[in-house]
Amino acid sequence: MAASSLCSSFTSGAWDAQRRHHHHKSLTLAASSFLRGDLQLHPPSVSKTRRSRRGRSGVVVASLGGFLGGIFKGNDTGEATRQQYTATVNIISGLEPEISALSDSELRDKTFALRERAQQGQSLESLLPEAFAVVREASKRVLGLRPFDVQLIGGMVLHKGEIAEMRTGEGKTLVAVLPAYLNALSGKGVHVVTVNDYLARRDCEWVGQVHRFLGLKNVEELVIRGFNYCIIDEVDSILIDEARTPLIISGPAEKPSDRYYKAAKIAEAFERDIHYTVDEKQKTVLLSEQGYEDTEEILAVKDLYDPREQWASYILNAIKAKELFLRDVNYIIRGKEVLIVDEFTGRVMQGRRWSDGLHQAVEAKEGLPIQNETVTLASISYQNFFLQFPKLCGMTGTAATESTEFESIYKLKVTIVPTNKPMIRKDESDVVFRATTGKWRAVVVEISRMHKTGRPVLVGTTSVEQSDSLSEQLKEAGIPHEVLNAKPENVEREAEIVAQSGRLGAVTIATNMAGRGTDIILGGNAEFMARLKLREILMPRVVKPAEGDFVSLKKPPPIKTWKVNEKLFPCQLSNKNAELADKAVQLAVKTWGKRSLTELEAEERLSYSCEKGPAQDEVIAELRNAFLEISKEYKVFTEEERKKVVAAGGLHVLRGRSGRQGDPGSSRFFLSLEDNIFRIFGGDRIQGLMRAFRVEDLPIESKMLTKALDEAQRKVENYFFDIRKQLFEYDEVLNSQRDRVYTERRRALESDNLQTLLIEYAELTMDDILEANIGSDAPKDSWDLEKLIAKIQQYCYLLNDLTPDLLRNNCSVYEELQNYLRLRGKEAYLQKRAIMSEGFKQEEENGVGKIQRGREKRDIVEQQAPGLMKEAERFLILSNIDRLWKEHLQALKFVQQAVGLRGYAQRDPLIEYKLEGYNLFLEMMAQIRRNVIYSIYQFQPVLVKQDQDKTENQKSGKRNTRTRANTNRDPVGTVEPSTSATS
Repeated sequence: MAASSLCSSFTSGAWDAQRRHHHHKSLTLAASSFLRGDLQLHPPSVSKTRRSRRGRSGVVVASLGGFLGGIFKGNDTGEATRQQYTATVNIISGLEPEISALSDSELRDKTFALRERAQQGQSLESLLPEAFAVVREASKRVLGLRPFDVQLIGGMVLHKGEIAEMRTGEGKTLVAVLPAYLNALSGKGVHVVTVNDYLARRDCEWVGQVHRFLGLKNVEELVIRGFNYCIIDEVDSILIDEARTPLIISGPAEKPSDRYYKAAKIAEAFERDIHYTVDEKQKTVLLSEQGYEDTEEILAVKDLYDPREQWASYILNAIKAKELFLRDVNYIIRGKEVLIVDEFTGRVMQGRRWSDGLHQAVEAKEGLPIQNETVTLASISYQNFFLQFPKLCGMTGTAATESTEFESIYKLKVTIVPTNKPMIRKDESDVVFRATTGKWRAVVVEISRMHKTGRPVLVGTTSVEQSDSLSEQLKEAGIPHEVLNAKPENVEREAEIVAQSGRLGAVTIATNMAGRGTDIILGGNAEFMARLKLREILMPRVVKPAEGDFVSLKKPPPIKTWKVNEKLFPCQLSNKNAELADKAVQLAVKTWGKRSLTELEAEERLSYSCEKGPAQDEVIAELRNAFLEISKEYKVFTEEERKKVVAAGGLHVLRGRSGRQGDPGSSRFFLSLEDNIFRIFGGDRIQGLMRAFRVEDLPIESKMLTKALDEAQRKVENYFFDIRKQLFEYDEVLNSQRDRVYTERRRALESDNLQTLLIEYAELTMDDILEANIGSDAPKDSWDLEKLIAKIQQYCYLLNDLTPDLLRNNCSVYEELQNYLRLRGKEAYLQKRAIMSEGFKQEEENGVGKIQRGREKRDIVEQQAPGLMKEAERFLILSNIDRLWKEHLQALKFVQQAVGLRGYAQRDPLIEYKLEGYNLFLEMMAQIRRNVIYSIYQFQPVLVKQDQDKTENQKSGKRNTRTRANTNRDPVGTVEPSTSATS
């Protein structure tokens, strides 16, 4: 997954100054990180706007007809939206004098007053003007930012449950604060989703100031609370791009096999198009006849697909790892780990692994230790996950091009929000070369030309490999620059690299700017620089030495200095401000203790110190004062530098974005016919052009090329749309099953009394046994009652009084037999429950169960294990649901692979998948209830009561109760499906 961060971190209530770190749970593949909190705010990034190939704003005059930016451009400037919301904006602005006159405490009290009105039944729409006016004033006081009228419009669009399309630099993070605050007043929860954990933490530190100032606080740690209202930043990235792969929670499976290494050696020796073929579009490989024969000969096996060996999956994964998963493109190596690189953001996806043995194949290819294989514990598509929110909305710079998909799948309308200032960025002609080498040479020439004029340049590349290659070329040309990609040495300096990318003459190479949360300010970001300066003074004096695995005796452990490159700062700090910062740091050391904090604790306190709101704590107030004074000093220089950058023409972007808030700027796309988009999707027309044009360094201009590129673009979009559609359709089959299973699981978690559920399990299991051994259409004369009773008594020892005569005398027809057995199953459960709760003692005498009341035993059970039966019931239900659901997901995955081939027999794979999936689901649900009720019947607690451990138990307060209950076997008699097991 590119991974998304789902964060809900504030709730209406008293402010809690003890701000704790946001933990997250990583999900395999395209995963989300669910950050903690309850009702909640974690707004998305301000200027993470990415200039996707789907849409470019501004006037495009290109040699290719503005191919990448022009084919989808629209004429809607958002004026209709402005007119629609002008009346409400005027009401909010009319409240400004009254709200501005309030003191900080009075402004904070507005939160409680508004919340009370909301809980008394007033609609959020009626509260909107006043709530937005309160947030606008709070933002002005703590951030120094007064939301523009167009930002208020964006907030109203989001509150309405629509997608707001907003241009670069229009302040989407601040926009999200408005509806998040308003909807938080209801007490039902607000989730704000960003594309990664970095943005979630960054925005909590920045715009979270507004909510903390207004009295919102962190609450209990949750993975995720109930679904109510969700705001998604970069909504097209998350709901469209990321939706190609499902969200998966995985767990460890069996230990890895050394077959991965053997397969890697075979793949390395094999040659493409001789031993195997590669389909880059589908990301699949296929062994040729020679490949099959050679593999079987090398491994000395007769059949690669023998289920006892399963060599085929190892070989195919090894070839995929060789051909389709490339180092410094799809992943990087850090230490002895293979870390996936997000294709959309260029960030390392920490904790994520490819599934189905692919990650292990890549580890084997690189000669690294192979980690354990994983198994899917839970899975859901992005579409079905977000559709669980009754109210959903989002923001992005490029949504109109996917408006049809948003409307059809998510029922979301796209509304274009007008810009605060006219966009004056100039989008230059797209430049296309025959070969990649010619393209990169032209890029270096372009950078050199801009650098000489003093204009800052931002270059976006699609992989770590490309950014490193371009960096080498710039070094050869003598052009100073910074590189921002997924490599550890660059990631650690991300903040300072971004902070200076708008400086005079700066050149920055970044792997996919999407999701970096970059607000590139011309002349430099003075406030960010001030924070970095205060950080490098404070951190070495308050952070405790690192504890870890450093075991070298020859070398001392490395000392972290937090030192920043001095070239970053616009000037040397004045003596006055240096003394001010040193005095504040000394007070921090005296109060907090010398080198006594963890790095995380220190970072959080520094973050809080760099806010602008009023501070009660003396240390925080001193640090905050130093931060503000340093910011003022730096701003004098950055404002002057800004004027020079503007005069030079502003930020120039190669495959990226510029032109925020009316800033001057320009952009240009550089392409080659060897790029993946054209090589994979271009077809014969592109191949013909590549043969026709022999010159590498001259850009190509041709009407035929324009049409070919348009066609390639459409193929890309259609191809990925089909992937998303197919994933959604197949996940829809699973969705109803998922809802049923999770409802059952939640019922077990939340219910105080599971008796009703377990009686239902007992009755339905009796139906299963009866149906399997007699059948509803069998005449009474053919009933094999001895076989039926043997199976029932094998299943439940409490029913040892059943005899054929008893059943014949009480039941003349099948329905009577069914009702009688249901009653006996229910009574057996209630009897077992009574034994456990009242302390009955079961004794076996000559094979006959005899129940005796044992007062002493009852007292021991009650004293040592009160509520043991309830605890056991809950455990047995949850453990069986979790285990069998996991197995069901694996079975469905194999079914989905198998039904694909049935299309050759003119049978619809989706219908086949629905039918087989439904049958598997029915069997799984029957298996769950049979396993659970069987385990309940067989449950025998053993109380260990020995003199020597009695004292220990009392000291530790731990229960020393062992239980014997079979949670794995099929209660009907075997582990096989019920029809065969019960017959």
